[in-house]
Amino acid sequence: MKKPNKNQPAIAYSIVGHDLAAHLFQVTLTVASPSPGGQVFALPAWIPGSYMIREFSRNIVRIRAESNGEPVALEKLDKHSWQAAPLSDRTASLTLHYEVYAWDLSVRAAHLDQNHAFFNGTSVYLRVLGQEDQPHVVDMQRPDDEAAKTWRVATSLPELKAKRYGFGTYIAANYDDLIDHPVEQGDFALATFKAHGIPHDIVISGRVPNLDMARLSADLKRICETQISFFEPKSNKAPMDRYVFMTLAVGDGYGGLEHRASTALICARADLPSTASKNKEISDGYLQYLGLCSHEYFHTWNVKRIKPAAFAPYNLQVENYSPLLWLFEGFTSYYDDLMLVRAGLIGEPAYFKLLGKTVGSVLRGSGRTKQSVADSSFDAWGKYYRQDENAPNAIISYYTKGSLVALALDLSIRAKTGGKKSLDDVMRALWQRYGRDFYSGAARGVTPAEAEALFDEISGGRFKPFFDKYVRGTEDLPLAKLLAPFGVKYSDERKSAKPSLDANLGRDGNDCKLSSVHEGGAAHMAGLSAGDVLVAVDGLRVNAGNLDTLLSRYAVGASVEVYAFRRDELMSFSVELQGERVPGITLALDPAGKKSTGPLRPTAVR
Repeated sequence: MKKPNKNQPAIAYSIVGHDLAAHLFQVTLTVASPSPGGQVFALPAWIPGSYMIREFSRNIVRIRAESNGEPVALEKLDKHSWQAAPLSDRTASLTLHYEVYAWDLSVRAAHLDQNHAFFNGTSVYLRVLGQEDQPHVVDMQRPDDEAAKTWRVATSLPELKAKRYGFGTYIAANYDDLIDHPVEQGDFALATFKAHGIPHDIVISGRVPNLDMARLSADLKRICETQISFFEPKSNKAPMDRYVFMTLAVGDGYGGLEHRASTALICARADLPSTASKNKEISDGYLQYLGLCSHEYFHTWNVKRIKPAAFAPYNLQVENYSPLLWLFEGFTSYYDDLMLVRAGLIGEPAYFKLLGKTVGSVLRGSGRTKQSVADSSFDAWGKYYRQDENAPNAIISYYTKGSLVALALDLSIRAKTGGKKSLDDVMRALWQRYGRDFYSGAARGVTPAEAEALFDEISGGRFKPFFDKYVRGTEDLPLAKLLAPFGVKYSDERKSAKPSLDANLGRDGNDCKLSSVHEGGAAHMAGLSAGDVLVAVDGLRVNAGNLDTLLSRYAVGASVEVYAFRRDELMSFSVELQGERVPGITLALDPAGKKSTGPLRPTAVR
């Protein structure tokens, strides 16, 4: 990555949480040499890694400009950009002062209160159009509030005059660099480990009693070293000088967003390991958290440096369409759990269970028969990130089906080459050709045609029929057939004896509310709809927790009378109960099958 030149003139910001209770950041931006024709500023409309127009500028509460202590007229050009009037003194600097409302408790934007401060650069740093390639300096100031007197700063942004974890000045090589280093401020737990010589920080914000940082450090070290060695098996060289895992622990939450040298995460505090626990087995919650960390860390290579051509460079004001998110998100979703196996954190049974769950989730919705993963990728902006109650019937996830595409390609390459090549070789080729030198002047993304051709090149085969059927088409992947030669048995067990409405349930207080209705299911065929609040089944009251118990009294095929409120109107429906249609996919080594090495066996993975 290109290092910032500390001797060049810089775009200068200062940022401070100046009213914690009102959730307001105060930002000052000074431009040493504004455009003579009137400097234009813009705030990004979206954040890389989260493909939805979010219009962060709506959170700018007040904004004004000045030069030499005198006000400068500022005209709003559109919803996210402003232009300052030309300065009469061409040698003078231009300064903007603005406030940003920060009350989005997510990994995507900014959040500020008496407990902590968090922000992504896309939410707070106005871009100086025409000067994006200059160095950018940020002065992070401690809030003038008693609650913040012991706060520290966590970020992967290089320090200029600040000390590590301290308030002060930080520097970025350019605007793209600036917005790729989120910042956490507060009283956080901190631990550091080295993975192949590179320091990695773990930052945990939020109250987590008896947090077992030693175990977390040891487990993440194994994941990180496994992934570094995966992409650089000879040198074990990481693509960054330092990495930061930032986690906000809450009562109930889950999410992550990748950056070039860090990741922002949210998890349930119960998912984190405890020193008070005598059981050293990996709980389901902790396994989910480790999988999330593995996923976002893999993105350090796949999407932050190996990028689709549509993202090189980003246009942060409009949608950037790419049909390749199945590769960048889907392949990352394939390798995130597989890396836990390779790191020795979980074994085959646990991995097969995770994989079976993924297969079942893909087969659950009829949307998979209507939308391809290539179309799902392209339509992420308008469909995947804007899901409604009909989503299971209309769309497919490029994360989950994309991960199964990766599995199928891995198995196919291994089969075609007699185990000499695998998807690993494709990923390393992508890294060597498109990712390794991305930030050192050779920035170029991969096109769909180049990505597809690479599979033919690595395997010596012809994969166009595969892409036509399973990537551009909507056919179900033949996983049972592909797994069998590797000694893995694929079973699809449907619990037909369990009566079901075939609908997803939500809660509205203590009421049972249908959140989505699956096409062709019992609820759909009877006329029930998403949003209906169930009241009674055959005269017995339904609440948020007893529907399954009530239905268990009936046989599959029985007809029941269901009463429900649609808005404020009471309606009745005659429902013929179906058997449970949720796929129960199980994967296991087949004792009677061929004892061939494969990608799912820890001892066989290179």
